[in-house]
Amino acid sequence: MENMLVESIIKFFLHTGIFNFNPFQLLFLAIGLLFIYLAVAKKIEPLLLTGIGTGMVLANIPLAHLAAPPETLAPGASLTITDLVQGGAGPLFILYYIFVQTELIPLFIFLGLGALTDFRPLIAQPYTFILGAAAQLGVFVAMLGTLFMGFHLNEAASIGIIGGADGPTTIYTTIKLAPYLLGPTALAAYTYMSLVPIIQPPIIRLLPRKHRAVKMKPPRQVHQLEALMFPIILMVVATIFVPKATPLIGMLALGNLFRESGITEVVERLSKTAANEFMNILTILLTITVGSTMSMDMVQYYSRQMGITVEEFLTKFVLIFVWGLLAFAISTAGGVLFGEILYFVTKGKVNPIIGAAGVSAVPMSARVCQREAQRIDPTNFIIMNAMGPNVAGVIGTATAAGIYIDFVQRFYGWT
Repeated sequence: MENMLVESIIKFFLHTGIFNFNPFQLLFLAIGLLFIYLAVAKKIEPLLLTGIGTGMVLANIPLAHLAAPPETLAPGASLTITDLVQGGAGPLFILYYIFVQTELIPLFIFLGLGALTDFRPLIAQPYTFILGAAAQLGVFVAMLGTLFMGFHLNEAASIGIIGGADGPTTIYTTIKLAPYLLGPTALAAYTYMSLVPIIQPPIIRLLPRKHRAVKMKPPRQVHQLEALMFPIILMVVATIFVPKATPLIGMLALGNLFRESGITEVVERLSKTAANEFMNILTILLTITVGSTMSMDMVQYYSRQMGITVEEFLTKFVLIFVWGLLAFAISTAGGVLFGEILYFVTKGKVNPIIGAAGVSAVPMSARVCQREAQRIDPTNFIIMNAMGPNVAGVIGTATAAGIYIDFVQRFYGWT
């Protein structure tokens, strides 16, 4: 009897997570805990890193298989919720499959982003569209660089879009072009979005001190009719010139139309819901599911889809992270460089710092620009000037994504 009891106790402990870790799970678990530490202790983008870190931790608990795909899921297969549940899929994978892989969350986040964002600084300073376009430099450089390194065109385009520092756009593009790379590209995009306050300042500080000290005039007052017409015009232009970008830009414009037409109680309620409760729910779902994609279950699933080993997939993962960082840094440098050109063209009236806000990280990049300007002069307030290129960056990255999707699908003959 005692021997049976001892055997039962030993078997119990052998079937706990402590005795079933593998090195990769420990690595992902450590990264997840690091993200939680940065979010909670260092206050580095807790809105993003708390959920991502928690998702990584939960998905890498041995034997729990919270992010495990169903055993019956073949590459490219389309399954119902019942199929997922009966196939043994983990709850985090079910959330990922329903909300992320179906493109729902990226589109809805653009709706909430439109309701949250004031387009007036961009309308008041239309020249900042150029800064938003210049800050897409890393998107194209990274695409060419990864293509040169042997990635397929669809993979290179998905990696390049990380340079826009726009998580939803990265997810949307990757789902369309290379869904098996969604885990590393989404995680890289959101990691670098979170690290905007760390990555951008060293690049901004390469500018001459005198140029960084420039005080800009506040943007002009924008008439309500202008603010109402802008999202409508944006929708029409996106549909005509870059049809593949219409879902993203269309939702962004719709959210902003809610915001600007909040003259009735109904529309005001829609705007507040999209910008607050709805956006908060989407953020929770997205960050946890994005974090869960970096688990051994998901890595094995992606590896099977690509027909490569886990080690080969993790090598691609490292390269994606490296190129994502380069893309983001180059995009920031492109915006800052063009800001410097505007400084000379306008004879010192434009502070080139605002070029760094040309990436899509709204409003994080604009806040970084404000802090960097106040490091030189505490009385300098350029955040509203920086919001112009920041909004332009969102539109620019979505447009670049539409161009990539259209080009790659035509190249591969997809419909």
